[in-house]
Amino acid sequence: MTSDEAGGPSPVRVVIIDDQHLVRQGIQALLALSSHVTVVAEADDGQTGLAAIEEHHPEVVLLDLRMPRMSGLEMLRVAGVRGIDLPPVLILTTFDDDDATFEALRLGARGYLLKDVTLKQLVESIETLASGGRVIQPSLTAGLLERIVTGGTGATPGGPGADEPDAQPLSEREVEVLRLLAAGYSNREVAKALHLAEGTVKNHVSAILLKLGVRDRTRAVLRAIELGLIAH
Repeated sequence: MTSDEAGGPSPVRVVIIDDQHLVRQGIQALLALSSHVTVVAEADDGQTGLAAIEEHHPEVVLLDLRMPRMSGLEMLRVAGVRGIDLPPVLILTTFDDDDATFEALRLGARGYLLKDVTLKQLVESIETLASGGRVIQPSLTAGLLERIVTGGTGATPGGPGADEPDAQPLSEREVEVLRLLAAGYSNREVAKALHLAEGTVKNHVSAILLKLGVRDRTRAVLRAIELGLIAH
């Protein structure tokens, strides 16, 4: 999130890509209730979505997976082939589809939510992506997590288990923080749950990433599952 001229945080600029007009309007109407997010454009398929991204330069993209003409997955593939540098993409879908979700994450999406999330969850997820983080829906199945950990048949290049150093032991507090991250908690929510300052939580997260030898929260959770530090 950037700062406006008054010195306060500017709303996160978002593009919504979904083929259902009522869904787009509903999401836009909900986000309009928050001062933390502003919708700068909407599109009804991947092709018009890419054009909207190029024109409006959003900080986060809300992307449906199942759309006619060019689906969300096809849009991610096209962006990869063409070398288009997409902003962080949050998959927002009605379907709890392990295969499609796994493929979207593999293609670079940084988050996944079902459309039944609350406005608070959606806004916090958007802010998390805008600040460089990732979002894992707590309802992700154990099977999907296992596929991400193993890459389907083995570790994926750059993914969990690929050329990662041996993990260092975590403290009890770090394990507590990691369990809450796995449940989809934001740093703010972890701080509230554990009665800590948010800055302290950020320090714990940094230590967890360092000790597990990973680059982000998502890989930390998946690495911890792989090592048996937390349950699926």
